[in-house]
Amino acid sequence: MNTNSAEIGVDAAETSPILIVPYMWIGDFVRGHTVVRVLKERWPNRPVDLLVTSLCAPLVDYMPGVRTGIVWDLPRSRLALAQQWRLAALLRERGYQTCLIMPRTWKSAIAPALAGIPERVGFVGEFRFGLVNHWRWGEKALPRLIDKKAALALPEGAPRPSEWPVPQLRVPAEEVERWRHANGVGAGPAVALAPGSVGSGKRWPYYGEAASLLAAQGLDVWVVGGPGEKALAEQIVAAGGPKVRDLTGTDLRNGVLALAAAGAAISNDSGLMHVAAALDTPTLGIFGPTSPYHWAPLNGLAATIQTKTEVPCQPCHRPVCRMKHHRCMRDIPATEVADIAGRVLAEVSARAAR
Repeated sequence: MNTNSAEIGVDAAETSPILIVPYMWIGDFVRGHTVVRVLKERWPNRPVDLLVTSLCAPLVDYMPGVRTGIVWDLPRSRLALAQQWRLAALLRERGYQTCLIMPRTWKSAIAPALAGIPERVGFVGEFRFGLVNHWRWGEKALPRLIDKKAALALPEGAPRPSEWPVPQLRVPAEEVERWRHANGVGAGPAVALAPGSVGSGKRWPYYGEAASLLAAQGLDVWVVGGPGEKALAEQIVAAGGPKVRDLTGTDLRNGVLALAAAGAAISNDSGLMHVAAALDTPTLGIFGPTSPYHWAPLNGLAATIQTKTEVPCQPCHRPVCRMKHHRCMRDIPATEVADIAGRVLAEVSARAAR
């Protein structure tokens, strides 16, 4: 992080634990590791824990600087006050002295307040007076979600750095090897495809064709994702042939390990794109309705792929194409994506051979 110790107030003597209440979408959760890194720079000896859903829980195991994840699935559609009280009792037992509350919702601040955590930091939002007691203002002036989240980890009034520390996911090599053995995949070059996303507007439609082209180059192709991508994976496997494997499933850990083992990843603007980038797997991000400036990983991408034709409605940031033509995605040919992936893998192989 490009800022000095005086600006962030480094305090190595403080050892009380900190809790982060993050956004729980996979991509936002991964990007939230930047907040952990900012906190560890400011307070290197304070343990940092994350509140986490069962979906995102496997990610915590690979996040440097995180002591533990508190797995707690609160229902989305109701207050669930009894569950909030039980969560608050658990938080009270752990003795947190600071809590950063990333979402602006009233509900996200209830348990930390009931637990009596002395310092509860968050932006003004949803009439949370009494629940959040260390208010931050000026959220709308911050251009990206990562700026909004990471700013809460800085002292109030501290200048925003020119660059935030990038999220990191670190998977031990022996765990990747166990995954390879368990899934019967070889050690040859492989490309992981992540065809899913929240909203059909962000889904590139030519993964099947790209899989066929990559397989023709002699590459193994793995399709990763959750249960919602199973039908897509079956279509891609059918189009791509025997070198294409369906590795979708219900456990996010399986997707993390596949992305760690792959030589490169191709993804829509989705949570798995952020997972791949944080793993340092060379990642090709395909963007249509969304802006790479706002939503690309801080880690950077091996390639940011967008249509070369002019689409006046791009970016619309809509989950579904309202114009019906979906040209921001349909005008990106499979040959272009497959060619870029081939070049990226060749570069990776050349670096490894040096």
